[in-house]
Amino acid sequence: MPGLVTGLLLNPPLCMRRFVHFAGTREPSPPMAATSLAIGASYDIRSDLSHRARSAPSGRNICLERCRMTMHDTLALIEGYYAAFNRGDWNAMLDRLADDVVHDLNQGPRERGRDAFRAFLARMDRSYSEQLRDIAVCANPDGTRAAAEYVVHGTYKVADDGLPPAHGQTYVLPGGAFFEVRDGRIARVTNCYNLQDWLAQVGAA
Repeated sequence: MPGLVTGLLLNPPLCMRRFVHFAGTREPSPPMAATSLAIGASYDIRSDLSHRARSAPSGRNICLERCRMTMHDTLALIEGYYAAFNRGDWNAMLDRLADDVVHDLNQGPRERGRDAFRAFLARMDRSYSEQLRDIAVCANPDGTRAAAEYVVHGTYKVADDGLPPAHGQTYVLPGGAFFEVRDGRIARVTNCYNLQDWLAQVGAA
C-alpha cells in the first residue's frame, strides 16, 4: 500500500494484515502473500522495524513506537467500524467517521458528509440484511491508509432504487474497501464489489 512513515524509505512498504473474528464467522485461511502477516505471537513489529532500521542507510530514523501505535489504532478503528456494521449499530459506525467523510459508492457517485452517510445506511437497512464474514484488515505504518476485504452474506428484502425486484433473494458476495484516516476518524471510504455478480445471484442477469 502507498504511504510510508516520514523518512522511512526502506525496501517494500510494511503492511500488517489482521483477521477479524465475529460471532458466527469461520476461521479464515492463512494469508498467501509473505508480506501479509496474520497477527500472532510469531510476528513482532518492533523487531521487524528495528531490523529494517539497522539495514537502512544512515540518517534515516524511524520512530518505532509512533509507527506501531498509529497502525494499531487504525486497525482497531476499521475493525470497530465493521463490528458495528455486523451489530446493526449505525450510530457507532457514524461515530467513527469524520464530519466531512467522503464516501465512494461502488459504481456510483461520491457522497460527502456524515449526514449523507447516515441516509445511505438508512437506505441499506431498508433494502438489505447483511453480515460481513472473513474480514481481513490491512494498514500502512503511519495509519493514514487502510484496506479491508470480506465476504458479504446477505438477503435482498425490499427493491432498491434502479435495481431488480426483491423477494428475499440471498447472496454471497466478495467485497472490499479502501480507507483514508485522519485525526483518528475515517475520512474516506471507497467500497468495491462486483455488481454483475450480485445481479446474477438475485436473478437479474
